[in-house]
Amino acid sequence: MDNTKKIATPSVTRDLLRSHGVAAKKSLGQNFIVEPQVIEHIVRTAGCDKRDLVLEIGPGLGALTQALAAAAGQVVALEIDKTLLPPLNAQFAACPNVAILQADALQADIARLLEPYAAKAELRPGFMAVANLPYYITTPLLLRFLTEDLPWRRLVFMVQKEVAARLQAAPGGKDYGALSLAVQYRANVSVAFTVPAAVFLPRPKVDSAVVVLDRPERPAVSVRSEAALFAVIRAGFNQRRKTLANALAGNLGLAKDELAAAFAGAQVDGACRAEALTLADFARLADAITDLKQRNMEEIK
Repeated sequence: MDNTKKIATPSVTRDLLRSHGVAAKKSLGQNFIVEPQVIEHIVRTAGCDKRDLVLEIGPGLGALTQALAAAAGQVVALEIDKTLLPPLNAQFAACPNVAILQADALQADIARLLEPYAAKAELRPGFMAVANLPYYITTPLLLRFLTEDLPWRRLVFMVQKEVAARLQAAPGGKDYGALSLAVQYRANVSVAFTVPAAVFLPRPKVDSAVVVLDRPERPAVSVRSEAALFAVIRAGFNQRRKTLANALAGNLGLAKDELAAAFAGAQVDGACRAEALTLADFARLADAITDLKQRNMEEIK
């Protein structure tokens, strides 16, 4: 295909699908952007330049990849669907700054995959991730970036509008949950713009939004153990209709009296539900549980 021809149009997208004998897979949440202005807006929002390493997840037919390749120093695109590798490889075979890798972004060792490209002297440390995310992986993928030790600087993701609302949710509402807290802890989040369903092929049932997550120098709260913080948050929201005490009981390896002591030490009411707690509340509770477990270990010794 002519590299000057924009992929993000209905005619080119249909031609690529037809010529390679592939179709959008509903099971993989494939909805291809067919509006060039949306692609350009995403890349402008990312603000990448020739010193940036950009990770793209789910490149599809390469519409966003094409624009990122023109803006960034190196693009590494992870595509799970083997049937899309031929059109992607054909399109970007002559682009030295684009690497197409067959991988599942939820399972792959992302740091290891990026390592050969990150080693380039002309690139800044760390990476950006820019993607039109398949809806079915949005929440687990975001949680992976927010809870694992990956050296990203900025995430620019197209997500469902309802997910964008969850990212910015405050305590007490139905949108507030583990994802909201992970974002508050690790990133500064904003919604850049909304995207109507009409710009996709096939057309999804809901509108989307492009969100930007920037990583601050340090997390919003200080905790003794990040693993403990996220474990307490997950336990609290896995059974969000239960009181916090009941939700945590049996999940954290503590007896009821020990758990009660942790609530008292953190000045958190165990009779409330997880959605009532702020990030600072969860941080105090996680520290109290960490201290209690440490004392238990010392007593065993």
